[in-house]
Amino acid sequence: MGSKVISSAKEFYNILRSLQDEESNKLCIYEEDIQMLKMNGDRIPVLNMYCGNQPVFICEKAVPKINEPDDQQMSETSNCTDDDADDNALQRELGPQPLTIMKARQLLSWYTLSQNANVSGVDNNSALHPLWVRCDMSDPARTTWFGAETVCMGNKVSGVKLYSVTCRGSTVDKKSLITLDELKQEHKKRQPSSSMAIKGSARFSLFGSTVVENTLIESQSSVTVDFKWSHVESILETPPLSSTATLNIKVSSGDMRSPMYEMYRELEFLQTLADGLRTGETEWMEPLESTSAVNLTKAFLEELQGTANTLQDQAPKTTAPTKTKTETDTRIFNSFLERGDLDFVEQLWVRMRKSVTSYQDIGDCLKLVTEALRYGDIKPWIHRDSSSSLSKLILQSYHQQIDHVSLTGVTPVHMLLEMGLDKMRKDYINYLIGEELTTLNHLCYYLSTEVDRQEQVIRLRKLHHLLEIIVTCSTFLGLPYDRLFLLTQSCLQHYKTFSYDEEHEFKLQIKPALISHFYQKEQPLVWEAEVSSGHGPREVRTSIQLSDRPLVDHVIFETDDPNEIVNGDSEDPAFFSTMVCCSLVNFA
Repeated sequence: MGSKVISSAKEFYNILRSLQDEESNKLCIYEEDIQMLKMNGDRIPVLNMYCGNQPVFICEKAVPKINEPDDQQMSETSNCTDDDADDNALQRELGPQPLTIMKARQLLSWYTLSQNANVSGVDNNSALHPLWVRCDMSDPARTTWFGAETVCMGNKVSGVKLYSVTCRGSTVDKKSLITLDELKQEHKKRQPSSSMAIKGSARFSLFGSTVVENTLIESQSSVTVDFKWSHVESILETPPLSSTATLNIKVSSGDMRSPMYEMYRELEFLQTLADGLRTGETEWMEPLESTSAVNLTKAFLEELQGTANTLQDQAPKTTAPTKTKTETDTRIFNSFLERGDLDFVEQLWVRMRKSVTSYQDIGDCLKLVTEALRYGDIKPWIHRDSSSSLSKLILQSYHQQIDHVSLTGVTPVHMLLEMGLDKMRKDYINYLIGEELTTLNHLCYYLSTEVDRQEQVIRLRKLHHLLEIIVTCSTFLGLPYDRLFLLTQSCLQHYKTFSYDEEHEFKLQIKPALISHFYQKEQPLVWEAEVSSGHGPREVRTSIQLSDRPLVDHVIFETDDPNEIVNGDSEDPAFFSTMVCCSLVNFA
């Protein structure tokens, strides 16, 4: 019997070892009904605190095959293959499936035996990644995960840590929750020690999805804050002001609540032009103006001609370009990015981006403008640093010499794209420099015109996303200047290296007092107390996590009341309870 167990442990080790050595994360089928995969521990919420982003093995029940060939039987105990599309689709539909408690215990025992060189017949094997097994919660303790992790002294495995994760369904009865004393006693059962440390942590939502009249209004943007503190005194206590606090900021462009929404629409039109040039196909946005683009352009040119005729009879008092009353009265920061110093090309862009619906529109509008310049009907002013093709034609018109431009093919689209890039870059500079959040030197990467236009659009999107983040934290959270400055530098540095990604969470250290009015009367998304003893790799921890939703996705939880809507409009929030216990097993 013993030799059979050791043989099974060796076989199990070999499979895990081959999976560990694989560079790709292939799915491995074991004993026909168990699938094993390698992934980073931070992808599973309940494992994140213990594993972080280190690789772990996950064992779970295999998804049944959709089509099994009649003439082909599995001759091997294990079969590591590339992901099958149909099986993956079924996996996504069913979700991860747990193994029985008995099977999970068996896998953990094989893992432990294979790492113990003191067991007769077991080789001195190298350390494996941690193993975590999904469980069906069928035991009295309601176990949802079993885990094992090697403990090493130098290059030698000296023991393992064994983990168990037990869960309780949601409840609004806080008296039924475990107490701090009970948590300490649970820890002492597995690790008798006179010295214990107790730490607390919690996560609160500051901005994101909201519930209005029992209706959840979803938002892709979220700002949460993580607190950590020592000397926990009671379960669900509010984090003290002495806590360390870190904001987790994830902002998606296009949120209609954002002051940046109109700027986002403008950027989307710019992206439409760029995509059309790249693919040859353009899906035009719904026009925001009822008047056609050509008529808007004609009216704009006539307005300029009228203004020019009026000013001809007046002696100029300055060489600076004269602005209309509307422009003069408009504050530079009328809104977050609205400027009062738009030049001719920028004002033309504003009109065209709200009205054009075809390439023909763009060509016709630019033809009207170039003819007015050629015949001297208008003498528009432009910013000194304007770099678009149309700006260059305007500069030439000052000297009555204009190059011929063939407004055919995609040339008008290129010209309009340049106009938009030029205008929007100035919008972003205006805000960032005006608010003293950065300098032009730090913006060189984002403002460069040396790269092709497609890359210029990508960098502009990065800059826009940065502004969405800053404006969200400024408007909704009221963060002070020093925090906004630090966040700006962090975002600028990140996007110089990494691609555009709205799922990325930016981190920002903050003093709890700055946001205390947001969270002190709110309920946490997750609240945790952790008791620990020992040091380094021999540290043992016992923790309780209370959360507004389950941290385990492979079992179904019950609630206290079948008619209860979990965390709806009730004043008393419901909490799911997750306890993680750890035991240290030393190899003699």
